[in-house]
Amino acid sequence: MDIPTHAIPLVAPRLRPSQRRSRWKITALGGGHGLHASLKALRLLDADLTAIVTVADDGGSSGRIRDEFGVLPPGDLRMALSALCDDSEWGRTWARVMQHRFTTLPDSPRSMEGHVLGNFLIVTLWEMLGDAVEGLNWAGQLLGARGRVLPMSTDPLRIKGTVVREQDGQPIAEVYEGQVALAKAAHRGSVTDICLLPEDASATPQAVEAISEADWNVLGPGSWYTSVMPHLLLNDSRRALAESQARTLVTMNLSSSTFEASGLRSADHLKILRRYAPELHIDAVLADPSTLDDEAYFCQVAENMGTKVFFDRVESKAKESVHDPLRLAAAYKDVFSHFESGGVSG
Repeated sequence: MDIPTHAIPLVAPRLRPSQRRSRWKITALGGGHGLHASLKALRLLDADLTAIVTVADDGGSSGRIRDEFGVLPPGDLRMALSALCDDSEWGRTWARVMQHRFTTLPDSPRSMEGHVLGNFLIVTLWEMLGDAVEGLNWAGQLLGARGRVLPMSTDPLRIKGTVVREQDGQPIAEVYEGQVALAKAAHRGSVTDICLLPEDASATPQAVEAISEADWNVLGPGSWYTSVMPHLLLNDSRRALAESQARTLVTMNLSSSTFEASGLRSADHLKILRRYAPELHIDAVLADPSTLDDEAYFCQVAENMGTKVFFDRVESKAKESVHDPLRLAAAYKDVFSHFESGGVSG
């Protein structure tokens, strides 16, 4: 059955700069649980919202589907869509449906064990429409998503990195390919170099357009090497972020030493961004002061980068190391309003 693609408004009406003061145009970049957290907060603002999602995942249900169907890994895209579901009975129900994970009987072949329903819905739309972007637009319409979800590239990407660890007092450098392998290895050593494969992969044109036309581009939170950094490793995306007239905001994680970034200090996360994208000016960074390991040093590094630090309590009271959507939304609004009111020049 052919789906009439004209039924979906693919692009929201463009706003001229003079018209954007009452409604921010925001692009959020990341993947996984980190992007899910930022989108849950950003959708609470009066904003024209676009999510740009990493497509280098090779683990779990998403990785299995990627290998078996030869498609983009749908898992992070699914999570972004579910985060944007409207806060209504329809939206909340579909968010749960999209995230439903199958559990099979112990004596079954278990071929469906661990798969997520939303992944199959997205792949079905891709196969019917033959277009990754249109498939995600259709999924967003079904879910009543308060924003648009785009893949950072229409090429399934792989991440490669070098991890240095000590053995018998000597440094050993090992190269790992794949998001899962790199994340596990990073826990045992220090990541010294990362890149995306294929190296000549192109960014999704609609994603480049969204970055270029935004008022704000928001990076993070999330796994620094495998969710945040890929957007700066893809040449088209990095160039678009650097050349965009939008301001750039980095949202810090609630723990500096995550599973894949063991041993990193809070300030090191900013240094990594500067190392891989020296041409990108970061206007603001948002951090929960209770989660920084060295606040003074963090502020010094940010100041040296020409970046203004905003502190706010954004951690959930109920769950440790989890962002509270309402608190994070209020913090985002404060940052955006501060710049809009002329609180910071340039």
